[in-house]
Amino acid sequence: MTSLIRSLVWGVLILGQSPLLATNYYVHPTKGSDANNGLSQALAFRTLQKASETDFKPGDTLFLACGQRYMGALNLSDISGTQDHPIVVTGRVWDDEERIEPPIIDFKGHPNGVFLENVSFIRLSNLRLTGDGYAGADRNPSDMRCGVLVMNTGKQMMRHIVLADLVIDAVYYENKGFQRGKDEVRTANGTQRYGWGIRVINRNEAIIKKVTISNCSVSNVAHTGIKLTGSSKNISEVAILNNSVTRTGGPGIQMSGVSSVYVAHNTVSHSGSTDDSRKWGRGSGLWTWGASHVLIEKNRFLHANGPGDSAGAHIDFNCDNIVLQYNLSAHNAGGFCEILGNNYNCAYRYNISINDGHRVKGVNAAFQEGKVLWLSGYQGRNQARKGPVNSYIYNNTIYTDVDIVAKIAIDNTSRGICIANNIFYFEGPAKTVLGDQYKPDVLSDKSAKNVFFENNLFLNGSTWPVETGIEDAQPHFGNPQFVKKGGMALKDYMPQNVDLIKQKGIHIPLLPEDTIGVWPTLHLKEDILGNPVTGRPSLGAIEP
Repeated sequence: MTSLIRSLVWGVLILGQSPLLATNYYVHPTKGSDANNGLSQALAFRTLQKASETDFKPGDTLFLACGQRYMGALNLSDISGTQDHPIVVTGRVWDDEERIEPPIIDFKGHPNGVFLENVSFIRLSNLRLTGDGYAGADRNPSDMRCGVLVMNTGKQMMRHIVLADLVIDAVYYENKGFQRGKDEVRTANGTQRYGWGIRVINRNEAIIKKVTISNCSVSNVAHTGIKLTGSSKNISEVAILNNSVTRTGGPGIQMSGVSSVYVAHNTVSHSGSTDDSRKWGRGSGLWTWGASHVLIEKNRFLHANGPGDSAGAHIDFNCDNIVLQYNLSAHNAGGFCEILGNNYNCAYRYNISINDGHRVKGVNAAFQEGKVLWLSGYQGRNQARKGPVNSYIYNNTIYTDVDIVAKIAIDNTSRGICIANNIFYFEGPAKTVLGDQYKPDVLSDKSAKNVFFENNLFLNGSTWPVETGIEDAQPHFGNPQFVKKGGMALKDYMPQNVDLIKQKGIHIPLLPEDTIGVWPTLHLKEDILGNPVTGRPSLGAIEP
């Protein structure tokens, strides 16, 4: 475990401690009264508005009664706990009630369910939040509705914020029946008003540091499930762990302008959902932009939908040191591996991809082809194309069935490509397609630079399309004989043809002109199942 991961996990443990001295406050929507002082269950506040006016000190806890519905929003600003005595907001079973379900904050018509502004050392847990549209003409002036919004609007650092065991469901700005225009899904991130799950926003110089989002469930939001929006890496040391993000109208998880982020053990499914007309209808399971040093491992990215992008997880432009490893990526319309322009030292390694990239341009209004592997030079509209630099793609197991055309796009502005030790199991045909706004005739030189393409396994000699302009220097051919082709368990892709796979890989070299390699290390000691990689590695994501 790297020092970053240890620090983030330790932050979760520290903020989970109970202080020796604390003031407890209580709020109950039917038994309380805002004339009370809130210092006991018998003297509980009645509304979240009254609770929001409390001057919380280090170690204080606000208890919401389990099984109760609170109308309104909780807004906490300019408060801070300490390392040993955080401020806590959580659900609690009332002494004379047997309801154990989390308290519900129904923030219909409000900008946010919980707003945390200029706060530090605070923990939010065991709550359910929903905000489905607005009542009457109450459309609040905000352009978004968020389950939880964390924002820095001041000049001081915000730090140690934990969001844990939250259930966020049905967050929409508009009321049911609202219809978005057909071109809205073609805009970069949507131009209209949406609902979001959890957002962390920082547009100030003062940073937001040490944020943990763990064991949360986010579902049925109009746009993104969990979103970090920073500027110049002013959101840092973030852990996104063990969350379930399902049926979001936009991406499942997205981060921009951040650094030092750890994303692990999450399940993201059906991003880009279109089952409600208020949803955007496009989104990768996860994507990064302008981000640095992000480790994404041991996640499941499933069934991403949309007419463009919508990969399992993709690296948008202006990033460095983004590493995806030990993930399962399956049935994502846009594809498996997508690295856009002006990215440096990014990697996909020891992942398993199942039937990714099945989208066909022109079918169901799709404006991009789905692609199993896509290296793009796109770095923004009206910007000169600049392919990703030093992209490492190795020891992945990539399977597509006979009904899918495995499509590949490699921008000729790419510089530094390592494709090695992968298993490309394409039952159907494979072909080269163009990437987004890719005009190969613009440049006289048609070839990517510094390519190391070697020691991959293909079913046969026609599996890799020659039109890509690159060719495996030392290919292997044959059937790895997976335990269960098309299965959704990692072990289904255990090769039974051991002699074809075992220790047939190579040690991954540094690319020419690269002195950095893959962060945090180029050579891993375990495969996707946790089996040790000793000596010469095998082919694919699993050591047989």
